[in-house]
Amino acid sequence: MAFGLKRLFGHGVETTAAITRPRLQVPEWPAAVYAIGDVHGCLAQLRLLHQKILADAANIEGTKLIVSLGDYVDRGVDSAGVLDFLLSGVPEGFSRVCLAGNHEVMMLDHIAEPRSADRWLDFGGLETLISYGIDTSAYMAAGARERKGLLQSHIPPQHLDFLRKLPVVLSFPGLVLVHAGLRAGVPLEDQEEDDLLWIRDQDGDEQQGATDGPLLVHGHTPTQSPRITGRTINIDTGAFATGILTAVRLRPGEKPFFLNVGVSDRT
Repeated sequence: MAFGLKRLFGHGVETTAAITRPRLQVPEWPAAVYAIGDVHGCLAQLRLLHQKILADAANIEGTKLIVSLGDYVDRGVDSAGVLDFLLSGVPEGFSRVCLAGNHEVMMLDHIAEPRSADRWLDFGGLETLISYGIDTSAYMAAGARERKGLLQSHIPPQHLDFLRKLPVVLSFPGLVLVHAGLRAGVPLEDQEEDDLLWIRDQDGDEQQGATDGPLLVHGHTPTQSPRITGRTINIDTGAFATGILTAVRLRPGEKPFFLNVGVSDRT
């Protein structure tokens, strides 16, 4: 978890208290960083990808870090299972940081005010409710008080606590990891949280294709295969639609190495 970074790496981790969510800065790289794109409830692929990461890292000495880039919930069939998995321990020699995605923010907004007409429900929230055992027909027909009761009785408090504490960005010297992207020309510390969670490459002012500055690794904008544009890597391969979940291994001085799994990899 992000909260163990100081102990695991032996360095201070800075957070910016003036923003809603923490922004983590680590002064030195671990032995390897494995970044994972948008999961969206695809627990089977997430488990398989972790197995592939463990095998790939077997001969890398030192602490390895798995960074999940957000959007754990919605659209896929097992959002609740994905959160359980992310809350479980990691193997010896590994640490994990989970960043916030826009879908986690939408989910929390809905839980705070569970309206029946809510964009979260249209963007995959119903699938998330089903994964918690909530009858969506009854949920949609219920009043606000009844909906709150259903959410409280079905969603574990530890899941909500986990979602509320997710940081919005993680950076190392020469590397920035974030869910959606960066606004071009804006220093990292001045980036708006909404941009970090929501910006897309088609917005025209997003830092895709930059040829200098830190390497930017993000998800959020689905693409058929991992895409490298300048110093930007997009690893959202639309797992909920394509069945393919992608990760990238990053080490100083080495080219990015991609790992992926699909539905055909299930055993």
